[in-house]
Amino acid sequence: MAKILAVDDEPDILELIKNSLQKDNHVVITAVNVDEVDLNNITDYDLILLDVMMSGIDGFTFCRKIRGIVDCPILFLTAKTMETDIMNGLGLGADDYIAKPFGTGELRARVNAHLRREQRERHSILCASGARFDLSAKEVSVNNKIIPLTKGEYNICEFLAKNRGQVFSRDQICEAIYGPGWESDPSTVAEHIKNIRAKFAVYDLSPISTVWGIGYKWL
Repeated sequence: MAKILAVDDEPDILELIKNSLQKDNHVVITAVNVDEVDLNNITDYDLILLDVMMSGIDGFTFCRKIRGIVDCPILFLTAKTMETDIMNGLGLGADDYIAKPFGTGELRARVNAHLRREQRERHSILCASGARFDLSAKEVSVNNKIIPLTKGEYNICEFLAKNRGQVFSRDQICEAIYGPGWESDPSTVAEHIKNIRAKFAVYDLSPISTVWGIGYKWL
């Protein structure tokens, strides 16, 4: 079972997509335009279906906007079948291109194939609050730009992001980062978080919240 987002300005198409994919026990969230999509939850989806020709923000533009913060497959649904359009969509980071009109069997097969491949080839990527963590390279990026964090700053960010929503005291963060029994001044955590906030502020992000009297959490 996967959580799938489908965005198309034709309600009948959305209904067809939802009914078809629910047969495979997928949870399908639909929207008739990108303005209805909550970007705060965009990383929760396992796969995204996007219509290209929509009023307002089109599928290509929206794909370009979210590709840097989501790691799931993005599939375009469109009547456009010209080679240049296909190349444009794939160049923006899309994973596949399904031409309308499409059969429900083809839709289900393509979606499930991408979900299976994603499970096999999933990268060590964590997306949280607009930041993209490459857990193998120990790097954090926003809009494909790497944030220059020190080792201590990165470790705090990764720990908090992996435990998103949980509040941790300075002592708990020290123990998680440096290990039990490590002699470290908890005030070092506050200094690291101050520097982290300054570096994220460049991108208008503030992912770490202070819970007064308790500690910190990743939003």
